[in-house]
Amino acid sequence: MLYLSRFRFPNAETEHSFRMSVKRTCYNTMYPFFVLSKREFETVEFEPITIFYGGNGSGKSTALNVIAEKLRLGRDSLYNRSDFFQDYVELCDCDVDRPYSPDSRIITSDDVFDFMLNIRSVNEGIDEKRSELFDEYLDAKYSQFRVRSLDDYERLKTVTSARRLTQSKFVKKNLAENIREQSNGESAFMYFTDKIRDGGLYLLDEPENSLSPDRQIELLKYLEDSARFFDCQFVIATHSPFILSLKHAKIYDLDGELAAVKRWTELKNVRLYYDFFKEHAKEFDE
Repeated sequence: MLYLSRFRFPNAETEHSFRMSVKRTCYNTMYPFFVLSKREFETVEFEPITIFYGGNGSGKSTALNVIAEKLRLGRDSLYNRSDFFQDYVELCDCDVDRPYSPDSRIITSDDVFDFMLNIRSVNEGIDEKRSELFDEYLDAKYSQFRVRSLDDYERLKTVTSARRLTQSKFVKKNLAENIREQSNGESAFMYFTDKIRDGGLYLLDEPENSLSPDRQIELLKYLEDSARFFDCQFVIATHSPFILSLKHAKIYDLDGELAAVKRWTELKNVRLYYDFFKEHAKEFDE
């Protein structure tokens, strides 16, 4: 599904005109001005899956943040904004062909990392509660408790449960699901599956962070299915060879002098992996 069909960033001439009109004199940077225009990255024509490829400083994350701000998409984590960010956004233009889900959002690596930290905090609370339940089990199982009134009903249930169950079953029965059973990678993947909904437009900034290669492949399949069967559109900033291999994705290479559309197998980062494993191919046959 195509919701966002075209986005236009200001070109170098427009940016120069704006700079000449600025009356402010005390500023350290005019970011995001002059980041994308130096590569003549001006007009983006989207597909259901569009990828911005490039290393650090290439402008791929900048492009995502500008698009998200222009479309007023939801987000969880704050991001760095200069005094000129809104001025830049106002100079941008876009074509939206049809309405997308209100759940649409930008998802950054900071969002995923914060989510994992929250889970870790919950885990610490669960560990503390588990320890308390161990003590409660032993106290209840071997107590000489006798019911004297209805006020003792809850205590009676605890004692009865402790005498009927093993320690591990007692703790499991009384403890919320232990999120720690999921690895960081599983938690990160769960964040994507929780946030992505049918009929949404999603901007993903380096989704491979915190994901192992096998989890990246799982995410790749999830994104392909979401685009194909559940009317989602994705704009992704990445340099992961796994994510770059998404079927039918349109890829803008921002690592070159000028931005250009390329096949994923032409990209420098992918070629490095290919050449490395090709050089060591015989070792896999030993």
